[in-house]
Order: sequence, then structure tokens, then C-alpha cells
Amino acid sequence: MKQLIKNIYCVGRNYRLHVEELGNDVPKEPMIFMKPSHAVVPMDGSKVVLPEGRGEVHYEAELVLRIGRNYEPGISVDDLVDVMAFGIDFTLRDVQNELREIGHPWTAAKAFLNSAPLTPYMAFPGTEGVAGEDFLLRKNDEIVQRGNTANMIFSLQQIVDFIAERYGLGEGDLIFTGTPEGVGPVADGDKLELAYGGRVLGSCTVQLGSGSNS
Repeated sequence: MKQLIKNIYCVGRNYRLHVEELGNDVPKEPMIFMKPSHAVVPMDGSKVVLPEGRGEVHYEAELVLRIGRNYEPGISVDDLVDVMAFGIDFTLRDVQNELREIGHPWTAAKAFLNSAPLTPYMAFPGTEGVAGEDFLLRKNDEIVQRGNTANMIFSLQQIVDFIAERYGLGEGDLIFTGTPEGVGPVADGDKLELAYGGRVLGSCTVQLGSGSNS
């Protein structure tokens, strides 16, 4: 996590079964929102402090791409991305539902401090290579999410092209590429582990509110 993080782009509703489980419509183009760099914390086995008293906090496990060079039209995602990680897009679900009802942006539900825990980076094996393995999220040693980029609605190439053309994309930017089905709430003291390729890449323990003793 020592590399400079610039922009953090996130893709909403990018796995069909996740769209269905929340009762949403399948988007016709990538749904992009952002998190501040202050949202990123390392999944190094330590506690992650999350908001308390604002409704349910949901986990959303995702592949995260790090952009290694400035985007140029026609560049392939395999040449653009240097390393990848896996992360959790923590979401204040009740807050998000309220914001959606009144047509307001998702910032309050998605962009709070510590809302983007991230595993250490690893080499990006390319679009085909990354789809060769499922990624897993375990909560208290139980698998709650299993995802594969082959099941995305919008491909990695479509995502980087869409973001770059509309918002810009350069070295140091991160992209959370969307979550598969199986999202759900966390409780104080829950242990979360992200795994890929048969090994655990990172973990953290949830602490709801700064005064928790768990």
C-alpha cells in the first residue's frame, strides 16, 4: 500500500446475481461512484473501525485494479494495469436505500473512513489470467461470497475505457470492479478474510464504533 493512491473509482451493480439480490435493474452502462483515499486501510489482520448507529453495514468483496500508467485511447487493460488487490467496499445499506429513494448521491453510504480495506498488491496476470481463479470472502471462517471476473456485466476493458473517457484515468488510480452476490451485514467482532488462488491474501476484524472492546 506504499504506492500513492490518487483517485478511487468504484463500479456498482456489475454482477447480475448481485443486482437481482438487491432488487435493482441491470444497468445499461457502468455505474461509477468514488471513494476518498482516506477510505483505504490495509487488510493486515488488524481492526477496522466502522460507523455505529447508522443502520446495517454490509460487506462487498471486489477485485481492485491499480492503474500503472496514464491511459491512452486504444490501450488494453492488460497493458494499463500493473498490480491488483482485493478489497471490501463497505456500505451503509440503510443509508444507501434512503439516499436512493430521494435521488441523492451515494457518498454518505460509500465514502466514509475505513470503507475500503485492501489486501497487499499482487502481480496482475491479465484479463484471462485473473478469471482463472475465483476470489472468496469468508466471514468468521464461512464462505459468504465467491466471485469471478468472467461473470461481470461489464468487462475490465469496458470499465477502464468508460472511466477514462468520462473522468480520466492515470497512474496511481484504483478501480473497485464490483461485487458478486452474497453481500450481507457485519457485526462487531466479525473476522473477514479475502482469498484468491487458494490462499488468504488479507484479513481484518470489524469494530463497530470507536468505543468497542472486541
